[in-house]
Amino acid sequence: MTKTLLVTSTEEGTGKTAVSVALGLLAQERGLDVGYMKPKGTRLRSRVGKTLDEDPMLARELLDLDAEMHELEPVVYSPTFIEQAIRGQESAEDLHQQITEHFDSLSAGRDLMIIEGGGSLTTGGIVDLTDADVAERLDAEVLLLAGYGQPGDVDDVLAAARHLEDRLSGVLFNAVSDDAFDTLETDVAPFLEGEGVPVFGALPREQDLAGITVADLADELGADVLTDVPTDAYVERFSVGAMGSDAALRHFRRTRDAAVITGGDRSDIQTTALQAPGVECLILTGGHRPSGAVVGKAEEKGVPILVVQTDTLTTIDRAENVVSEGRTRDATTVERMRALLADHADVDEILAGASASDDDD
Repeated sequence: MTKTLLVTSTEEGTGKTAVSVALGLLAQERGLDVGYMKPKGTRLRSRVGKTLDEDPMLARELLDLDAEMHELEPVVYSPTFIEQAIRGQESAEDLHQQITEHFDSLSAGRDLMIIEGGGSLTTGGIVDLTDADVAERLDAEVLLLAGYGQPGDVDDVLAAARHLEDRLSGVLFNAVSDDAFDTLETDVAPFLEGEGVPVFGALPREQDLAGITVADLADELGADVLTDVPTDAYVERFSVGAMGSDAALRHFRRTRDAAVITGGDRSDIQTTALQAPGVECLILTGGHRPSGAVVGKAEEKGVPILVVQTDTLTTIDRAENVVSEGRTRDATTVERMRALLADHADVDEILAGASASDDDD
């Protein structure tokens, strides 16, 4: 009997891919035959003329799966697909059948089938393919991933739990900061348990999983790096330099692990940003190169300067997407998550009900 576990989240960028693949590896260590599927491809890139989601590609490699991409990712949930669905050009019934057929093929003979949700809990609603819909269609238990920074975040967890109803297996908190851990363990977890929501653990926040290096950010944005300084600092958030220099300095001083995005012609903002200790790099938009004085000051401070051709609004959207989508890029990231799960989550309880097949039968 195959156990099917769907990994969803209260919001995007909560670590679904890293947790899904790491759970698969931990299950394989326990002797289970593991399959994987992401019905809705949402983290899309164009490769060799096709638009594909990178997450199933990584899962296929690390879990050593013998499956085609169109099986692992039946629906490419792109902006074009969404527009066509809204216009009635996509048949929800056909999509449901396609997903079910691929699932039946991929899960045959498996002990555990991991289904990775796409986007957030509600992504796919226009074709009746939210994660709750998929769980119902594939008879899956649901593992809910959530962040936690303040007590109000519990509202999102309870709302998701009520939406998922009996399908919910439990919640796993990810990327919890040190200052939020005590409250989560002493107050929040017991409260949720009392509300009928099992808590499988809380994974501590680790910077290299929460952010992206300046070097990787430059690569993702297609930026030119003007400075000869290290680019291994991590960026977790972005600050837009669109105000006066005095207000900007007060703003920049309150942030940390940040990249400042501003026009390449705003030398006043650039100079001000270089005075703030929490600014890890400058991203200058519009293809404008800064003055030699700004470049010299940046190199003196050890702050990289990236120049992009796109306008400021486009750059903000792209940069925020890069960070919110998570940094699941390689085996190293998944291995870090595997270790976090092993140390801080009740993996045996998450995988409960999945047992290795008896090959001698």
